Amino acid sequence: MSSPSPVRRVSAEGPSTTAIFLVLRKMRAPLIVLISLFAISILGLTIVPGQTIEGQVWRMDPFEAFYFMSYTATTIGFGEIPYPFSAAQRAWVIVTIYLSVVAWAYAIGSVLALLQDRGFREALGLQRFERQVRRMREPFLILCGFGQAGEVVARALDATDHRLVVVDREGTRIEALDLAAFRSDVPGLCGDASDPHELRRAGLDSPHCAGVIALTNDDHANLAITMATALLRPELPVVCRTLQDDLIDRIKAFGDPLIVDPFNLFGDELVVALRAPVTNRLTSWLTSDQGSPLPVQLDIPRHGRWVVAGYGRFGGHLAADLVRNGIPVTVIDSKGGTGQGLEVITGDPTSPQALDAADLDNAVAFAAATDHDITNLSLIVSATSRNPGLFTVARHNDPTNGPLFDALHIDSVLMPTRLIAHEVLARIGDPMMWLFVQNAQRRDDAWGQPLLDRLVAVCGERRPEIWTVELTDHGAPSLMDHIEAADVTVAQLLKDPQDRQRDLEAVVLMIRRGQSVVMAPDDTQVLQVGDRLLVAGRGYDRRNLDTTLCVPAAAEYVITGAQVGASWIWRTLADR
Repeated sequence: MSSPSPVRRVSAEGPSTTAIFLVLRKMRAPLIVLISLFAISILGLTIVPGQTIEGQVWRMDPFEAFYFMSYTATTIGFGEIPYPFSAAQRAWVIVTIYLSVVAWAYAIGSVLALLQDRGFREALGLQRFERQVRRMREPFLILCGFGQAGEVVARALDATDHRLVVVDREGTRIEALDLAAFRSDVPGLCGDASDPHELRRAGLDSPHCAGVIALTNDDHANLAITMATALLRPELPVVCRTLQDDLIDRIKAFGDPLIVDPFNLFGDELVVALRAPVTNRLTSWLTSDQGSPLPVQLDIPRHGRWVVAGYGRFGGHLAADLVRNGIPVTVIDSKGGTGQGLEVITGDPTSPQALDAADLDNAVAFAAATDHDITNLSLIVSATSRNPGLFTVARHNDPTNGPLFDALHIDSVLMPTRLIAHEVLARIGDPMMWLFVQNAQRRDDAWGQPLLDRLVAVCGERRPEIWTVELTDHGAPSLMDHIEAADVTVAQLLKDPQDRQRDLEAVVLMIRRGQSVVMAPDDTQVLQVGDRLLVAGRGYDRRNLDTTLCVPAAAEYVITGAQVGASWIWRTLADR
């Protein structure tokens, strides 16, 4: 993406011709002056008499006059043709030369002013953007909003070979696309994504558009994006971010969008961590960035009273989730609060009196849930000074305050933008991974612990690569005959095509078979045609597995142990 400047507002009608109309309008007067000067000069040369070498009267015809003015006005200067000029002709040429200098200076100045005109540069940028989108011949996603969460999503999707088109209101964010080290070209449009015309410019009507991700900071804009997509392209998947409960039902009214609500997500993860901490550790690790270390298991107290400071949207969701799981909760908020099973202390959460009233000495956990990072940090310090053994939870809003949260060693931190990014990546970046997480969160630690131990033993404590394998004619052409004969198991598939005595450093996390799934299949699981496998492993063994899937000789060796030549001559001799 290398547009001359961010595009602000250009009429939605005929955007590709806007630059031409601007040129015609801005250059109208200079062109009229140049054309008029040429016409008058040519007319004068045809009227003013000259003479031949023999002394006879001679006048230029219009073509000769135009030819002379062309090379004279462009400073080429071939000379006086076809005969030396008379004094009258030279006098006229002197006048036209000076007039042409003035006219060309005026025209060149107008061109330079046009090139500096903001509207013209914006029109060129829009024209370039639309041309880039029209030329995209592979599936792409429209990302609306290039803020903190949007940038994380864009980089992760780009790293997994997803093509993107970005729309954002802020011109500085679109300009940042030029400096971002994306692997593929990412066109960017500075505009209001809630405007259907802007979405169409971004490629919503393109047959290659594969989905829309609404991550703007305005929940009503996200609703408008979801509505426009549902009405104009109802078959496209939509991921919509929202922080307002009252908008969720309105968003669901338009098709079946994937709604990302960080406060609900955090509460759900907290409940899973309470019920199955090992399984939660496993899913958190597998949905983190590649190469991330295995997270420390949260030792969340399952019994005892929690204190939640701040009863806003996050505090309300957190308190409700805890109460539903039978955990008593004390809420501190200046506006009070209502809810079944809650003890409410009305007052400023930062005041010592309110903290004393919450009886932190007899609490097991403290959550700083206000909208301000500094307030949350001070609350954590005040609470832990009263009871150092508290399990602490804090809401983190601004990424620039990250070092402060890290320095306090808070047990669990909610950063909405990061949680939104990870959720979007899990849902739309890799649907198989999202299906695995959904099913894993319903399991207990008796299921999660063996799988986690196996992953760590095979792949180490850094998050491995995760990819999908399709056992179809396209995804595994070399294995089709063996799979149809029902003689391929998970253990046989994960063999080194160079040395079948060595197991690949990879683990099959899940098999999707039609509408059913097999979670953490064992090595004896027989594979079937059409299965989709979610695999985690080392990068080099991913390439070895690809060799088995695509090279017939490698597949034959892995499954049967027979050495088969890869060349046509060798295979022919072996058959004979």
